[in-house]
Amino acid sequence: QFIHDFKAPVAGRLVRVVGLTLEAVGVKAPVGSQCLVETAYGDLLAEVVGFAQDITYLMPEESLRGVMPGARVLPISSKAKVPLSMDLLGRVINGVGKPLDGKGPIKSDEDYHHDSKPINPLSRRAITEVLDVGVRSINSFISVGKGQRMGLFAGSGVGKSVLMGMMTR
Repeated sequence: QFIHDFKAPVAGRLVRVVGLTLEAVGVKAPVGSQCLVETAYGDLLAEVVGFAQDITYLMPEESLRGVMPGARVLPISSKAKVPLSMDLLGRVINGVGKPLDGKGPIKSDEDYHHDSKPINPLSRRAITEVLDVGVRSINSFISVGKGQRMGLFAGSGVGKSVLMGMMTR
């Protein structure tokens, strides 16, 4: 899922771990880029979140189990990317686009950066088709359109989950 897009990635080494923050020296990678940290149990994916003088600060995407002093840190990508295609429909992925459903990798012709510029809402196509949500009071008084985004906000114990259950039947 990650493309090696640095000209010449230089491996650094881990010098300190404080809480969940990894400190490495010798890593030349911009904030937001992805790095692999070698551990006793395989590679650990981490994101560069800051730097001070020669120290690069990384946040791990997974457990720190197996991390050791002096571990190699290798920059692998300047930005996290998620595959974008129709093959994503019906799949279960984590926050970085890695499949969790055991159905193998997601095939894609195009990758989407996590921090890409959002679509201008005024350039989206108009919503013209009504969606039957299965709840007569909603269909009658506050009809919903296909493709419409909506929020459901209420206090605890007032039936949000019950309403969502009614709408999904």
